[in-house]
Amino acid sequence: MTETKEKSALKSEKQKRIVIVDDHPLFRKGLEQLINSSDDAFHICGEAGNAAEGMTVIRQLEPDLAIVDVSLPGANGIELIKNIRAEFPKLPVLILSMHDESLYALRALRAGAQGYVMKQEALENVIIAIREVLMGRPYLSADMSAKLITNFASGMNQTSSTDKLSDRELEILELIGKGLDVREIARTLHISAKTVETHRAHIKKKLNLKNARQVTRFAVQWLEGQAA
Repeated sequence: MTETKEKSALKSEKQKRIVIVDDHPLFRKGLEQLINSSDDAFHICGEAGNAAEGMTVIRQLEPDLAIVDVSLPGANGIELIKNIRAEFPKLPVLILSMHDESLYALRALRAGAQGYVMKQEALENVIIAIREVLMGRPYLSADMSAKLITNFASGMNQTSSTDKLSDRELEILELIGKGLDVREIARTLHISAKTVETHRAHIKKKLNLKNARQVTRFAVQWLEGQAA
């Protein structure tokens, strides 16, 4: 019995400890089961549903890796990365998000993340991404890596008008482009409709657009351009 306990303790010492920060409890549970059953080298040691809880759990548990969603109530995932980086400069962060990689991967990497996986690809790629990031190597999908290399090789370090937008404003612009109205965006992001309208007004001003209709048109065209 004692030998079994010793083996169990030794195994847990060797396992890399991971914290998940995501506002969907069912997704957290599914991801925990996937990671814990896929590889003896990893163990989910804690979870949180928003950025503030995420920082608290990370301070308490001091994990080896944080997996963070972009869309979180209150401060979003990219803001959380910046806070993690300020307090725990060596803690690797992997973004796991429903948002298209082409829209947020660069922002996430600039904020201090080491990798980006889309939730649609999570089952297939998350274990690979975790291994890469824990070994100190950045992880992006093959398509996104190729796109960045092509842009760099051709000198296309171009700026976009959307670079003026905050992370939350970009998130709202994306949802507008997908056809969501103010109330639907508010529900999706767990913020008030009034806050969404305020962000939309800032988007309109920063992009020099005249009204909400122009914001919608711009959002749709921008998303189509990103997908091309």
